[in-house]
Amino acid sequence: MPLDTSTYSLALLRLDGRRWNELRRMHAQISVQTAADGSSYLEMGNTKVICTVAGPSEGRRSGGGGGGGGDTNATVQVEIGIAGFSGVDRKRRGRGDKRTSEMQVTIANAFSNTLFTNLYPHSTILITLHVLSQDGSLLAACLNAATLALIDAGVPMLDYVVACTSGSTSSYSSNDEAADPLLDLNGMEEQELPFLTVGTLGAGEKVSVLVMESRVQAGRLEGMLAVGVDGCKQVREILDQAVRRHGKRILESIVK
Repeated sequence: MPLDTSTYSLALLRLDGRRWNELRRMHAQISVQTAADGSSYLEMGNTKVICTVAGPSEGRRSGGGGGGGGDTNATVQVEIGIAGFSGVDRKRRGRGDKRTSEMQVTIANAFSNTLFTNLYPHSTILITLHVLSQDGSLLAACLNAATLALIDAGVPMLDYVVACTSGSTSSYSSNDEAADPLLDLNGMEEQELPFLTVGTLGAGEKVSVLVMESRVQAGRLEGMLAVGVDGCKQVREILDQAVRRHGKRILESIVK
């Protein structure tokens, strides 16, 4: 059934009750897997991801997406596993799935340019992501979960890599240049509307990840990007609060 966007206006509500510039509920936890060097659990709406980090450890090669590396820098390897029950179609994605491979490379490249890989020559940092549920913003959720897991693992980085999606209220075929932007699209909206995933570094506006897989008029792109960057600032505040809560618990346990 096509998504009815006729009521999507800056003054009205979307189908899930949010306004155009509102994020879905986000929940983040750190150190959820004690056996891993670093781990996290993240929910963005109904999209749920668990991330574990192994390393930096002695160099290894795997079939996952990789970035950076060489004799003087660590290699960042990313492996994504998508549960068969995570989506509506219950489709099991194999290791050679094109979309999964693209996400692995995107995440590996993003963190290769953010982590201080020069401190760990001849080493590998392995980021493993397990997708438990999908309802839009999957790449953004993976990037956010990986950021928290890397912080938990104590891997030094320039700043948080935070991401979210933004879209437009009209499809490409409608040719509506005056369409309004939307923040943090859910799964149904992603199927019907043009959207992009934007990731920024820290609280500023430096874009480190920008992925768009749908067609949109050039006139709408600037507004979508501006809304996405503003959403990343909101996401950073949420992730920062999760890190501070975790740090406070650690300090309290030491004092006791």
